[in-house]
Amino acid sequence: MSETRQIAPDERRGILARSLDSDLLHSFLASKVTVLAAIVTAVFFLGALLAPLIAPHDPFDLRQISIMDSLVPPAWSDMGDPRFLLGTDDQGRDILSAIMYGARISLAVGFCSVILAAIIGITLGLVAGYVGGFTDTVIMRIADVQLTFPAILIALLINGSVHAVMDVTREQSAFWVLVVSIGLSFWVQYARTVRGSTLVERNREYVQAARVIGVHPIRIMIRHVLPNVMGPVLVIATINLALAIITEATLSFLGVGIPPTQPSLGTLIRIGQDFLFSGEWWITIFPGFALAALVLAVNLLGDWLRDALNPKLR
Repeated sequence: MSETRQIAPDERRGILARSLDSDLLHSFLASKVTVLAAIVTAVFFLGALLAPLIAPHDPFDLRQISIMDSLVPPAWSDMGDPRFLLGTDDQGRDILSAIMYGARISLAVGFCSVILAAIIGITLGLVAGYVGGFTDTVIMRIADVQLTFPAILIALLINGSVHAVMDVTREQSAFWVLVVSIGLSFWVQYARTVRGSTLVERNREYVQAARVIGVHPIRIMIRHVLPNVMGPVLVIATINLALAIITEATLSFLGVGIPPTQPSLGTLIRIGQDFLFSGEWWITIFPGFALAALVLAVNLLGDWLRDALNPKLR
C-alpha cells in the first residue's frame, strides 16, 4: 500500500509536467546552438505560413507589381525605396515578400516529399525486415539500384512522362513532379533503417507472443513493431527535410523545378544569377542567404535530435 501511495502522485502528473521534466527538453535547453536553430526555424515556418498576412506585397498579384519598380536596390542604399526593404527583382517583385512566399513552396515541397519517402521507405522496410527471405532480397536490391539514380534524373523522367501522358502544363505539374521525384530519391534511407530495426524487433518476446495468439502479421507490424522503430525515422525525416529543400532548390535552379511565375527559393536564386554580375546582387544574395540559414537551422535540429535519441550518448 505504501508503494501505491508513493507512485500515485507521479501517475497523476499531467503530460505537460512530465514533458518539462523530460531528458529531451533538458538536452534541448542546455544547447544554445540548438535553441537558436529552433528559433530560426520557427521564424521561417511562421513567415512562410503567414506570408499572405504579413508579407509587405503579394509577388503573385499582378495588380501590385509594376515594371517601373524593377531592380530597385535595398532600402538602405542611396537609390533604395522604403517600400522594398530588400529591393526588387527584374519584374518589380519585392524580394522580402518573394522570399516569404518562396519559403512556403520550398517547405511544402520538402514536407510532402519527406512524407512520401517515409511512407514508401517505412512500408518496404517493415515488409523486408519482418517477412525476410526472397522478399527482403528483392526490396534491398531495388534499394541498391535506386541509389544509382540522382533526383534530377528522376525529375526529368517523371516530368517528361507526365507531359507525354497527361495534358497538363509545367505550372500545373511542377510541384507534384518535384514531390514525387525527391520522395522516390529518399525512401532508401528509411527502408534500410526500418529493416535493420525490424530484424531486431521481430525476435522480441512480445512479437513472438503476438504470433502465438494468432495476430495478423500486418497488425503486428503496424501496432507492435512500427512504434519501436520510429525513433531513427524521426531523425532521418528531420535531416531529410533539409536535404529535400536543397534538392528542390537545385532542381529549380537548373530549370526543372518550380517555374518563375511561382518562384521558390531556388527559382529566385536562378533568376538573380542573371543579374549578379551587372550589379543587382540583392536579387540572388538574399534568397541564397535565406536558403542557407533555413537548411543550416534544420540540420542543426536534426543533429541534436540524433544525439538526444541515441541511448549510447546519454
